[in-house]
Amino acid sequence: MISKSKKILVTGADGFIGSNLTEELIHKGYDVKAFVYYNSFNSWGWLDSTPKDVKNELEIFAGDIRDPYGVKEAMKDCDTVLHLASLIAIPYSYHSPETYVDTNIKGTLNILQAAKELGVSKIVHTSTSEVYGTAQYVPIDEKHSLQGQSPYSASKIGADQMALSFYRSFDTPVSIIRPFNTYGPRQSARAVIPTIITQLASGNNTIKLGSIHPTRDFNYVQDTVNGFIAAMSNDKSIGEVINIGSNFEISIGETAKLIAEVMGVNLEIETDDVRLRPGKSEVERLWANNQKAKQLIDWEPAYGDKKGFKKGLKETVDWFTDKRNLSHYKADVYNI
Repeated sequence: MISKSKKILVTGADGFIGSNLTEELIHKGYDVKAFVYYNSFNSWGWLDSTPKDVKNELEIFAGDIRDPYGVKEAMKDCDTVLHLASLIAIPYSYHSPETYVDTNIKGTLNILQAAKELGVSKIVHTSTSEVYGTAQYVPIDEKHSLQGQSPYSASKIGADQMALSFYRSFDTPVSIIRPFNTYGPRQSARAVIPTIITQLASGNNTIKLGSIHPTRDFNYVQDTVNGFIAAMSNDKSIGEVINIGSNFEISIGETAKLIAEVMGVNLEIETDDVRLRPGKSEVERLWANNQKAKQLIDWEPAYGDKKGFKKGLKETVDWFTDKRNLSHYKADVYNI
């Protein structure tokens, strides 16, 4: 069990999942240092939008996960690291693969090496369901083969294996959680659910999408956040890879229809060729087996099955359709 008197470093705290996780840790009374990406605007990403009571409890470290010296400096007084910082957009990885290697693999190495040298008590490393590629069988458990169907997924496979190598070589206390498709407030419009919502919320009943036949296992962000905290809090997770998914499968097309139903609008879908992945790169099917998470760290989704998914979509739609939030998005521009 992680003591609340010990400091937790959250890398990628300025992002979608990271900011939600950071807020939840603060609400639970943990001492949190938020590692945000350094920029000249002094922006803390989504943490700029967090309530004042959360900001007042936060320590901010602005740096770059690719810089080993800055990473080690950030980790010096931390007992636990929740490592979320990474590049995640699949289309962007097609034309800029080197930066994915630098950020996702070398960035993870920087965390691991500093943890080894500093004697950090626990690292929770973030994987992704994309490492499985198209399902060879369903539901997908942690023994499923890995397949890099994009430079992004290949870089995450490399990062995962680097983390496991430090556990096996040096007994570095690493846990790996593998979230399936997380969605919810603050998600980038490069992801399909915000893409659908923002187009509809902007008054476009005919929306542009890529392939709509692939299936996904969507996981509401609060469930993903709880998965991180459960893995952090339970030493049974050390040396393990653990799926965090809803165990509910639905196609992109059916998801779009469900969102339109939640929003009370009519929907037509237009295929936009620029949004299509190369044929052999498209992950056709994802569906999580989450039994290991239930058994090992006592985690299960609060938003599982179709009813839970619809509830999560309602909360997501409510956030995105607030004009203050919608103003952050460019619904008429394809966001890779």
